Amino acid sequence: MTTALQRTLDSYTPRTPHALGIVVVAIGSMLCLWLAHVAATSSVGRTLGLSSLTLAIIIGMLLGNSIYPRYAPKLMAGVGFAKSKLLRLAIVLYGFKLTFTQVAGVGLPAVLCDTLVLGSTFFLTYQLGTRWLKLDKQTTLLIGAGASICGAAAVIATEPVVEAKAHKVTIAVATVVVFGTLSMLLYPFLYHLGWLAPWLDAESYGIYSGSTIHEVAQVVVAGNAINADIGNTAVVTKMIRVMMLAPFLLLLSFVLTAKREPNTEKMPLKTRLQRVNVPWFAFGFIAMVAVHTWLPIDARLVSALVQMDNVLLTMAMFALGLTTHLGAIKEAGIKPLLLGAVVFGWLILGGGLINVGVSLL
Repeated sequence: MTTALQRTLDSYTPRTPHALGIVVVAIGSMLCLWLAHVAATSSVGRTLGLSSLTLAIIIGMLLGNSIYPRYAPKLMAGVGFAKSKLLRLAIVLYGFKLTFTQVAGVGLPAVLCDTLVLGSTFFLTYQLGTRWLKLDKQTTLLIGAGASICGAAAVIATEPVVEAKAHKVTIAVATVVVFGTLSMLLYPFLYHLGWLAPWLDAESYGIYSGSTIHEVAQVVVAGNAINADIGNTAVVTKMIRVMMLAPFLLLLSFVLTAKREPNTEKMPLKTRLQRVNVPWFAFGFIAMVAVHTWLPIDARLVSALVQMDNVLLTMAMFALGLTTHLGAIKEAGIKPLLLGAVVFGWLILGGGLINVGVSLL
């Protein structure tokens, strides 16, 4: 075993100082998962589409700005471990929620829509955020990742690549929660009114929802509000966007490395690649999709791994909430929400135009 691999494995092994913090985060995440389950069994909860990730960051922030600071010295090691290492493991296990067979099932239109929506949304977010609103690049990049790929999971996966502080991650997640929830309620409303019918049939609506709504859970609600088949199309389309997280993070890391280091453009390509902070966990996600697709794995084991992934993601979000200070969010002002609102409008209108254009090909 190489020294580098050994160091990596050691860094993902919790130590005694981590124990108390991890236990507290685990208890908090179990509470959030239970609350999400209760919400899903009620009509109001289903309408709101409350996920354990949303609840985790809200409850984590409430505790993080009241009780947690008192105990932070004893808990911060474990909380930091959950926020970083457990997050990366969760992104890897996310791969068991998708197969390449499902990707092939929705066909080229869904892949093309996802690609165009992702690229245009991220580019627009970056330009508006940095040039028009004069937001810092880290917050802008995180908001762009959340809107263009897969919501909160993309935001927290992008955080180690852009090296953002906790409050900036929370700001970006807040835009996902606010505008993703609005879209989840608005899309079925527009469909039932018949306003989308002249441009999008039922299956195209599924692709439209999956390619433009922020969170996976929100896509589930918006798709199944029509019927189960459309819901399946929407979710698979959304999961294709999730798959694009790995190449997105690699490209982003490559670009950011070039900007951070002077004279990078004069370096040989091999040297530049060696300097890139490669997000290996994202490629672990793709590897797990391949394993899920081509290896004969018992369905019960896959279900257990998916449940484990839900727990790890919830723990990471709860830990993030604990370390987020409301004062830092207040300092950011209204600009992040304004950026999220403009991008929300683009996803509805621009994303709709992209979907209509692709359906005409």
